[in-house]
Amino acid sequence: MKPAFAEATETNALEDLGRATLQIVHDLKNQLNGLKLYATFLRKRLELDDRAAEERETLAKLIAGLDRAARDMTALVQYAQPLELRRQPRSDLRKIVVEAVREVAAQHGAGHELFPSMIEQADFHGEFDPVVLSQAVKAITEQAIGGASAKHEVSLHVRRIDTHKPAEALIEWLGVNPGSHNQSLQPCHNYGTVHTALAAKIIQSHGGRVESGADTIRAWLPLSE
Repeated sequence: MKPAFAEATETNALEDLGRATLQIVHDLKNQLNGLKLYATFLRKRLELDDRAAEERETLAKLIAGLDRAARDMTALVQYAQPLELRRQPRSDLRKIVVEAVREVAAQHGAGHELFPSMIEQADFHGEFDPVVLSQAVKAITEQAIGGASAKHEVSLHVRRIDTHKPAEALIEWLGVNPGSHNQSLQPCHNYGTVHTALAAKIIQSHGGRVESGADTIRAWLPLSE
């Protein structure tokens, strides 16, 4: 049995390590943003000089990689800190989900179309933070697309469940590759990416829950009375 003093010392050390890590991540993100500025400048120079297409393509890939790394670091910082939700009464969950999914689908092009047409014509209002919740929906949609079977398109279903109080909205991403459920969205540490970990935390902070099955990812969110 460890002395209480030793346990307190270990806790303080972990807290100090966490704060130092977040500061390092913050500094790295600033450096990545600086590198992106330089890379963007070089890309514009290459375009003016009419350089070879492969050179411009290489810089475009570099910039995209820097963007992804910066987004990952932003998500990591968000995940490590307490969430501050700006809930808005009577927020329309249907609108939040449809707009978020359409944005992701547009980024992936026609080859990854999602059809948010299986959405019940029901009342999906609740006390949500539209900006943060949209971020969560986008992250889960990205995972669903990334794990989709090549033979099937991902589809989205949203329905209202009134079997208990308060009523809930059930959001389902269907057609996900059966192997992708190993990247669980359960409340544990085995997340596929920091973005999906943050998505689960956001939904849980709204009083909801998330789980993944054989070919489906599901999220429940409480609705207003």
